[in-house]
Formats: sequence, C-alpha cells, structure tokens
Amino acid sequence: MSPLIIDPDLEVRHPLNGSSEAQKEENREEMRGNFQVTENGDLAPDGRRVPFCFEGGEKPMTLREKAKLMSETDMERAIRRMAHEIIETNKGLDNVVLVGIQRRGVFLAQMIREVLRQFEQTKVPTGELDITLYRDDLTLLHDHPVVHSTSMPLDITGKRIVLIDDVIYTGRTIRAALDALMDLGRPNIVQLAVLVDRGHRELPIAPNYVGKNVPTSREEVVEVRVKEIDGVNEVVICEREEA
Repeated sequence: MSPLIIDPDLEVRHPLNGSSEAQKEENREEMRGNFQVTENGDLAPDGRRVPFCFEGGEKPMTLREKAKLMSETDMERAIRRMAHEIIETNKGLDNVVLVGIQRRGVFLAQMIREVLRQFEQTKVPTGELDITLYRDDLTLLHDHPVVHSTSMPLDITGKRIVLIDDVIYTGRTIRAALDALMDLGRPNIVQLAVLVDRGHRELPIAPNYVGKNVPTSREEVVEVRVKEIDGVNEVVICEREEA
C-alpha cells in the first residue's frame, strides 16, 4: 500500500449534505446547534460532558487490559525516530506544519514538535483538528457526540502538512481528517504520522511514519495513553467485554 500523499486538485466530497460552501457551513452549524462549550473546551448538550461509550452503534463495552505494547521510553524512542524521518523526507522543515487530530493526536504532535525543535532549533507551527462532524458514522455514535476545538496557527494553503494521530485502524478517521483539512485550505502535500498501526484497513490509506506496527484482532482495542489526559505515557492493548 502506497503512502498517503494527497493531490490538492483532487475533489473531496464533504461528508455533510450540501453542494455549496454556504450549505456545508449551514449543515455544520445545524449539527452544532444543540451543543455548548464546556470548561475543558468540549461541546456537549446543556454544557454537560458526555463520554463516548458506544462504537459504531454497538452496546456499551468495558475494556480489560491485556498487555502493555509500549512504555514511556518506547514512546519517546518511536517519536524521536518519526521526527528524524519527517526531517529526512521533507529535506528539512521549511513549510512543514504539524496537525494533531483531537484528542491524543494533539499531544503527540506537541511531543514531535519538541523533538524537532531539539534537532533543528526551530519551532514548527502546530495545529489542532477536530473531525467529529466529518465522520461517516456520526449518526451511529452516541446521540450527543463530544466536539473538540480546531485551530490552525496559519493558513495551510501551500504548506506541507504532517497529520498526526495516535492509532490508525480502518482509516475512516483519516478520511474524515482529510475532508476537514480541505475545508481549511489547499495544502501542497499531506503526510500521515501515527504512533500505532493496528491494521484492518477499510480504506486505501497508509501512514508515511509509523511508531509501531501491531497485529490485532477486531475484538481488541489499542489504547494510547498520554500524561495530559491519562496521567501516564504508554500504549496498551485491551479486550472488549460487554457491560
């Protein structure tokens, strides 16, 4: 499978109905209508934080930790290697912009930015991207999905975007992220970096930079934990159990 390189001239169909930009924005605003911003920046009905407890319309699941895949040291080593590869592939960091996918991809992007700063003595622009309203399974998720913030430090048109996420699975999150990016500008190229590739792709999408490839079954869940959210940096594999 070839790496993910996006032709800017490619027409990307927006997941929300509507053929015009105005219609797209109207549809997004309508979907946002029942949400309010919570203290931590999430959007939830009536200002309440609503956790995700469903996946693809399934029954609520509990997770039993099965094994640790990466320690904090392993994560640091993988991030440093990916940072080296980003520099080598792009022949430096000119016009490179890191974009972390909410939520844990944002913190991984910050980790990569810090390593790049150490290597090249330059601070790479870093943005945050929320893809909730671009998901093709939005109607199958919880009735009130949590929406996070999107922010870009600059216009991404003509830039070399490195999209960063914690785990790649079916590829549908990345497809949604591409739609969201194309609504923000016309990048020269989009590359993909993930900490864990667990397989089971449903779309022809492959990362350019991978921290660790992990064969999994569909009954397993890979959890990337970061200190800012979980209090620890590690990667574990869990098994689903019906609640």
